[in-house]
Amino acid sequence: MNRTFALKVRLAALGFLEFAVWGSYLTSLGAYLSRIGFGEKIAWFYAIQGVVSMFMPALVGIVADRWIQAQKTLSLAHLLAGIFMLGAGVYGLSTPTPEYSILFTLYSISVAFFMPTIGLSNAVAYSALEKAGLDTVKHFPPIRVFGTVGFIIAMLFVNFTGFQNTAAQLVTSGVLSFCLAAYALTMPQCPTTKSASKSLYDALGLKAFALFKDRQMAVFFIFSMLLGVSLQITNGFANPFIQSFANVPEYADTWGVHNANALISLSQMSETLCILLIPFFLRRFGIKTVMLMAMFAWVFRFGLFGFGNPGSGVWLFILSMIVYGIAFDFFNVSGSLYVDKKTTVDIRSSAQGLFMIMTNGIGATVGTLLAQQVINHYVYARPEGIAQVEGWDTSWFIFAGYALIVAGLFMIIFRDRPGSPERAEINKVERIPDDAI
Repeated sequence: MNRTFALKVRLAALGFLEFAVWGSYLTSLGAYLSRIGFGEKIAWFYAIQGVVSMFMPALVGIVADRWIQAQKTLSLAHLLAGIFMLGAGVYGLSTPTPEYSILFTLYSISVAFFMPTIGLSNAVAYSALEKAGLDTVKHFPPIRVFGTVGFIIAMLFVNFTGFQNTAAQLVTSGVLSFCLAAYALTMPQCPTTKSASKSLYDALGLKAFALFKDRQMAVFFIFSMLLGVSLQITNGFANPFIQSFANVPEYADTWGVHNANALISLSQMSETLCILLIPFFLRRFGIKTVMLMAMFAWVFRFGLFGFGNPGSGVWLFILSMIVYGIAFDFFNVSGSLYVDKKTTVDIRSSAQGLFMIMTNGIGATVGTLLAQQVINHYVYARPEGIAQVEGWDTSWFIFAGYALIVAGLFMIIFRDRPGSPERAEINKVERIPDDAI
């Protein structure tokens, strides 16, 4: 085994563990919360991820840049995240009726330390690859795929162990965080550079707000926020939606009802395939068409949920899982590439921070909280059984209608100016070899 291959294996294992920590609860937490009577508060557990993502990655990133090497900061962050997530899990298992304030506090502190680790794990991988003289654009994406594999396997684990409906999923996440905390210390050392590190102003992406002076970029960021509204809705509510069919005799014994997380894992499988299609579609159709594909995919993602069921209509659920890869990847990855190629070197990192704030921060937080209000009105205000299932269908159609309106407005308003210097930069993205992403 040569050194390059060994390094890639080590980094793949890092990514695998990183996203397994997240996959242990992200798509199944809503089912557990619904079981313990917190169905009307699911959104807050997902919204907090967006809230802490607005500042914690920047703060922890500065620590890694200036004082503590990135691999050690990654280890420390996972240790703290693991302690509080394990605490939340043990507390949840200790009582059938946990206090909302205690569970939410423990969970929120854990998430605050976990969210920065996504960027930190990437930074550790980039540093190790560059040290080895390897091109990150070519060699990192195949390594990153193992992160999604870890996410999927964690989902399947909590599904087939029955943990998806209990606080044991949080214990699983906490234990995996401890494993990663130890493993991160074996990674190649990352440099700290006090003189070259970003200020908090830059790290939060505030410098990039100057991009709003350009109409095209302002429109792009606003629509990124509007589309970001859709990002966490199915993560939080797809599992309790599918399991709600258990209260309808016709569907109570179907495979999908008892294995909702396994069914949802098809979404992540689709994601691993769709990310490989991005270079072709960018090269062939350009950024506007690719983004429109993502937006219309969200329409189908929600709409197919509304029309489907875990019985004879399970194929509609499966189609919804398949289009998720397009909805998520074509928006997040292509949007990030677009922002990167439209900005100069001095604000490139800040622009990426701004893109994250608009999408996973403001957009996802507002979207999840608003979705909760819709679901509370149409679902939880009704008696269990067919009435709630019909309420779920109405909710999905509302979300699909919203995504359709955003897509229509984007089609009319957004202009990617052909022949401009900016367009030439995007063409550079389109000429990236297929094996580089």
